Amino acid sequence: MMDSYAFWMSTPNLDLLEIAADAGFRRVVLDIEHNGYAPDRREALVVAARALGLAVCVKIEAPEPVWVQRALDLGVNAVILPHVSTLADAKAALAACKYPPLGTRSYAAGRSVSFRAPDADYFARQNREVLCLPMIETAEAFDDVSELLASPLVDGIFVGPFDLALTRGRSTYAFSGTDRADISHLAAAARAAGKPWWMPAWRPEEQRFALDHGASVRIVAAEHQLLQAGLAKVLSDLPDDR
Repeated sequence: MMDSYAFWMSTPNLDLLEIAADAGFRRVVLDIEHNGYAPDRREALVVAARALGLAVCVKIEAPEPVWVQRALDLGVNAVILPHVSTLADAKAALAACKYPPLGTRSYAAGRSVSFRAPDADYFARQNREVLCLPMIETAEAFDDVSELLASPLVDGIFVGPFDLALTRGRSTYAFSGTDRADISHLAAAARAAGKPWWMPAWRPEEQRFALDHGASVRIVAAEHQLLQAGLAKVLSDLPDDR
């Protein structure tokens, strides 16, 4: 399915957004945590993405309620929370993803409600449809993944393979046997909870693994990766000038 994969944006590049939509992508992940998205550019990207028919998923700055709320007020489809440790430590941020009585999200009239008064089902529909995805990228979250997935505040998990490998004592992430065992464990936990899991899958072997283990969404292209690959292809196709 076209929406079972996504691309990753590291800069507020409207050209890339439009090119990716024209290529057939239907989901984008905006990495706000690691990159400089000014508030107005962030808003412009969300508006443009929605107009292009893209689902917008935002990896926020930190697992703090204020960053959750600001992302949700833009009208995004999913919030990805980095640096989650245990359910107990992250509960305030997770609760900010959902309206009462389930959580503590605050209502803001504006883009998230299409600038209209909310209909009778709006709050329940937002709780159902806007995904709250803690990243499993720490040893603490890995150990607590079943508790996280059991929470009604959590709609699924997003695997952060590099940080997960480092915090679990490995020198790097190389999609090694141990890396695959960790991700398999997370996939099994999500399956047992009946909730989806997402995985960055840059290489064909990762993409095959993600498919075989039932990943709901694979992130298969990253902005900087695309630039590198494109430039390398241009250079490799140059005619020999000897």
